[in-house]
Amino acid sequence: MTTVLNRMDHAVNRKRIQRLMRLMGIEAIYPKRHLSDPDKQHTVFPYLLRTMTIDRVNQVWGVDITYLRLQAGFAYLVAFLDWFSRYVLSFAVSTTLDHQFCIAALKEALAIARPDICNSDQGAQFTAKPFIGCLQDAGVLISMDGRGRALDNVFVERLWRTVKYEDVYLKDYHTPRESVCGLTEYFRFYNHERPHQSLDNRTPAEVFHA
Repeated sequence: MTTVLNRMDHAVNRKRIQRLMRLMGIEAIYPKRHLSDPDKQHTVFPYLLRTMTIDRVNQVWGVDITYLRLQAGFAYLVAFLDWFSRYVLSFAVSTTLDHQFCIAALKEALAIARPDICNSDQGAQFTAKPFIGCLQDAGVLISMDGRGRALDNVFVERLWRTVKYEDVYLKDYHTPRESVCGLTEYFRFYNHERPHQSLDNRTPAEVFHA
């Protein structure tokens, strides 16, 4: 904004524009950082995986939320990933950050298998009572990353990078519905056709279903 106004011969600096925009309540439309901010009233569970060796399927699942850049704004993507096989069990897309789309993805994943432990960050979506209750009803232990420790869920972070560079950025989806259709096809490819060096060049589905 400062650059545009200066090009129009209005001599203003960045600090003045920042102050005026704040006074008028004007801000850019963009996805905010910290998609999973904690709710202080929710229960937080300890991180259970610090010294654990992950050596089998359904030992640990990871879940996380990322944003999707769309031509008409943005949406949010949640996915459940088996840490050992890198298999994506389920995903869901939403235009809001309530916990309902996370629960929908969780139920879809639990219809396929059941992990010993499910690991997430401390976001309000994952500490909400309905989400926690769904895991506990299935007999799943709950593990949560320490604050500011994104690497505790590094496998899901790597998944987001792969999904965005191999699909989202290339497809440039227009709407959330279009992204769901495209991601459904991409995750089928990711699970069943895309080999991983870390899996001895096998696909996640080959390891998960072995």
